[in-house]
Order: sequence, then C-alpha cells, then structure tokens
Amino acid sequence: MELVLKRNLVFLDIEATGLNVIRDRIIQIAMIRYHANGEEPAQLNQLVNPGIPISEEAMQVHGILPGDVANKPTFAQVAQQLYDFIGDADLAGYNSHRFDIPMLMEEFARVGLDFSLNHRRHIDVQRIFYKMEPRTLKAALRFYCEKDMEDAHDALADVQATVDVFLGQLKRYEGVDYEDQDGKATPAPVRMDVQALHDFTNDHRFVDATQKLKYDHRGQVVFNFGKYVGKPVAESLAKDKDYYNWMLHKEFSTQVKQIIKKLVREYEQGGR
Repeated sequence: MELVLKRNLVFLDIEATGLNVIRDRIIQIAMIRYHANGEEPAQLNQLVNPGIPISEEAMQVHGILPGDVANKPTFAQVAQQLYDFIGDADLAGYNSHRFDIPMLMEEFARVGLDFSLNHRRHIDVQRIFYKMEPRTLKAALRFYCEKDMEDAHDALADVQATVDVFLGQLKRYEGVDYEDQDGKATPAPVRMDVQALHDFTNDHRFVDATQKLKYDHRGQVVFNFGKYVGKPVAESLAKDKDYYNWMLHKEFSTQVKQIIKKLVREYEQGGR
C-alpha cells in the first residue's frame, strides 16, 4: 500500500444475520492490517456462530447458511483474538461508519471489551465514492450529456434535464447487461420498454414507497417496523384492532393506509 501511515490501519468487512446493528449478530468478519513500520499486511478471516437465526434476506445477500456456522466458535470465543488483531489501529471499510464499526462495537460490548473510537481515525470508502461522484441531477446531466445545469431547481428546467439524462442513459447503456451483487445478470435492462424500466428501477422487496411494509420470502406482506416486524400484516391487524386503528390515525402514508385496509378486508372476508 503506497500510503504513509503513522499508525496501523485495519480494513474490515462484516457479514451478519441482518442489518440491525443492535439486534443482529456477526457471522463473518474479515480484516487486513497494514503496518506503519512497513511489514507485510496481515489477514484474518473468521466465521462466527451467531447464536440467533440468520434472516432470509441476509442469506440471499451473502450466501452464508446456518449449517456453515453451526460448528464455528461464538463471538465470545474469538473476541480477544479480534480485539488484539485490531489493537490501537485506525479503521477503514465500505459503509463502515453506519454498519461494520457500530456492529463490531456492540459485539465487543456484549463480552465486556471496551472498544472505543475516541483515539482512532476511521475512513469510510463509500463516503469518498459518494462525495467525489455525487448522485445529483446536475452531476448526472454532466456525466450523461456533457453539459452544465442552467436554472437549477427551477421545476421546468429540472424536468427537462431529467428527460435529457434519461435519453443519455438509453444511449449509453444500449445493449449493456446488468449484473447485481449476487452475480445475477439482467440482459440490457435500460431500453425503451417502460415495463422493463419499471422493473429495473423499483425495489420489489417493498410494498410501499415508505418501506413500512415488505414481502417475505413466501411473497406475503409483512411489517418492516414496530412490534410486529416480520409478522403478516393482514393477520396481525385483523387480530389487533387497536393497532390497526392506531395506524389509520397516525402519520403513515396514504398508500400504507390503503394497503392495510385492503389486506384486512380480504383477510376478514376469508381470503386467507
């Protein structure tokens, strides 16, 4: 690494049972330690038995199954080794500010190890990417159309710029296949086909725009928040009318309210 270091720097990545840094647990942690004294980098890669179920969504992302970690050590059994590997090093990762580092801190805290960031620097590579390659309409117009934005934030100017960007995307990605993070390929998804573009630009895991409701692995609508998280919406609300009425009168979107009314009505009419 051609980087002048005054302190060791550890790059880390974590796979977990889910995305909640408080409730979920680590099932794999990998680290590469670069040394300030110029020594060869050191690597550590550890599978961990989390002691709790791995969510279906997480398994679809990282492919680690319960059987893969059933006979692996618990975090408590490897915590000291991980703690010592990091030592007083600075930290780096991709989306590490929001996920990897806070999750690791929670795991260390559970076993009584004080892992503080007070005297560490930490680099989030994702933030470098997002800041240097901004995802704004102005940046998109420059990237796809090689022209600068005029009258930015005037609604008519913005919508015309959006049209120009869209046409630029159709031209740039004509015949280009897309491969997601799991290696699944979609042949030429950016083409003048409204249905294809709808499918490509929407996250079909979620039922509503505010992502309060989602589909589980069976295609059933379940809660994505609150005390019934992961539970079927129709059955839960049909049996708990207080919660149902609370949702109807609180600041949930009109879309959410329409969906839950329909689901409860169908459930009560026997379409279970």
